Order: sequence, then structure tokens, then C-alpha cells
Amino acid sequence: MFFRSLAFTSALVLVTLFYSSVALALFALRPRPRWRVVSGWARAVIWLSRVLTGISYQVEGLQHLPKEPAVILSKHQSAWETIAFQLIFPPQVQVLKRELLWIPFFGWGLAQMSPIAIDRSRGSGALKQMAAQGAKRVAQGFWILIYPEGTRIGPGKRGKYHVGGAWVACRLGIPVVPVAHNAGLYWGKNEFLKRPGQIKVRIGEPIYPQGMKPETVTAKAEEWIEARMAELCPA
Repeated sequence: MFFRSLAFTSALVLVTLFYSSVALALFALRPRPRWRVVSGWARAVIWLSRVLTGISYQVEGLQHLPKEPAVILSKHQSAWETIAFQLIFPPQVQVLKRELLWIPFFGWGLAQMSPIAIDRSRGSGALKQMAAQGAKRVAQGFWILIYPEGTRIGPGKRGKYHVGGAWVACRLGIPVVPVAHNAGLYWGKNEFLKRPGQIKVRIGEPIYPQGMKPETVTAKAEEWIEARMAELCPA
């Protein structure tokens, strides 16, 4: 397991350096075509994780995906979902802290994926940033990916769900798609070792926010996600 993980990490560094260079060369392209090219990095990484570490994945509920852009509210356990979701869902942008864009190579390439980068220290101002940038991304045809717990939570644990994602959905009038998975069992938070196995991803029916408050939408998404998590990561 150690040597397989070492081989994967080494390959990951090389692939990231390559695609970061490609991303910087494509800055003049429109956002959607640029996203499709740069997301090739995610395809390469997921392929490498399957071949070198034995991590595969299974998705249930793809039929629930609406045809129009939506806000994805997902459990966050590891780096795996930030990569694999680029293959599972339609073109999407992530809401992330702006400091990530300052990381050499990785951050530079990430910036070419048109993320919604916010300054978390601004409090309510961060919500306005999220809504303004979100409206622009949705107009470009992107979905919005948000982790409502705000940080990675280990398997079997539960964080506080924040209303930011639902607030944006209510503000823009687009549906929320709840997502649960157990990636943390195989690709742990900040863990070097990757454990072979099949990650399960479950997608729920969309929640349409019309006539609901963000708190209600968040509660509905949390209820669905945590019920699935009890099945995917039993104590």
C-alpha cells in the first residue's frame, strides 16, 4: 500500500505540473471550453488512483440530475470528491477560499477553472461575493459546488451545515442537489496512504427552493445527506 501510494503521489505531482502549464496557456479561451480542457487533469488523476491505488467508484442517482444548472450540496471528506465530481457532474465551479489560488502551479491551474473565490473574513460580504459570482457562472452554464459543512469531516462525523449554499440557490432561483459519499474511508483527509476499495456516491432528488427559506432548504439537504451517510459510513 505504501509503494502504491508513493507511485500515485509522484504521478500526481507530474500530472499537476503538466496541466497547470496547459491551463496557463489557455487563459484566453472562454470559460466553458477552458474548463473542459483543464478538467482533463481530473480524468487523469482518477484513472491513476484506480490503476495505482485500486480506488474505484460507483454512482447512484444520476437520473435525479436536473437539466438546468443547480447548486450541489455535498458531504466533504477528502480531496477525492473535489476531483471526481468534475467527471460525475456537468461542468461546475467550486466555492473556495481565495487563498487556494495562491498555491504555485496547483492554484494557478485551479484559477483557470473559473472558481468562486471568496474572502471568508468578510462575513456577510462573502455571501454577496458568492451570489454575484454565482449568478455570472450560472449564466455561463456552470453548476455550483458547495460543501455546506465548510471543511472536510471524517467518516462517521458530522459538522455544522451552513446556509450559504442554500442562500445562493434561493437568491438565483435554482435547485439544490444533495450528495453523499464515503470517499474518506479510502482517501482520508491529509493521509498519504490510499486504501483500495470502491467509493460510493449517492445523488438525491433536487430540492427546488421556491417559497422556502435558505434554512429550510439546508435542513432538507442535511436530513437527506446524513441519512445516506449513516448507510455509507456506519459506526
